Amino acid sequence: MSAARFPNGLEHRAAVELRASGRRLEGYAACFDAPAQIGGFVEVIRPGAFRAALLTKADVLALVDHDPGRLLARTSSGTLRLEEDAKGLHFEVDMPTTQLACDVLALAERRDLGGMSFGFRVKDEAWPARDRRELRAVDLVEISVVTAFPAYTQTTVSARARSMNHSDTLARLRRAMMEAL
Repeated sequence: MSAARFPNGLEHRAAVELRASGRRLEGYAACFDAPAQIGGFVEVIRPGAFRAALLTKADVLALVDHDPGRLLARTSSGTLRLEEDAKGLHFEVDMPTTQLACDVLALAERRDLGGMSFGFRVKDEAWPARDRRELRAVDLVEISVVTAFPAYTQTTVSARARSMNHSDTLARLRRAMMEAL
């Protein structure tokens, strides 16, 4: 698990499980009531923690490893969709046709990626015990595909094709090449 806090108050959390098979990534960037060891305390995200942030319609980015230079999608363009449900923060990313996205999809298909993460600023928190933190409301800044060490191991990501799978596409290309010869 990894955690980071920056001078501007932005925090990152990460977790594991990535699957891939297509041009869309989807899964959970955060799961509710799943304990994560963050330094010297255990943290849980409470249901409703993202509700107010999602209602503001702020532009949330989908990144790789929290790097704004490695953009995959954003809510303002409609290529990133976020929803809070009973399990946590669900996301869908329409992957671009960039080398970065192709690399991420290839790693996700092989299940080589570390998981998902999210960057946030705390709006409301509770400390029911000295070593236990509850995130009750956050401003969501970004979600990230994590290539290595996530904090929350319950998050998920999988890749899905919109109309046909990768092997069908390869078979069609092979047939077209053979016909061209």
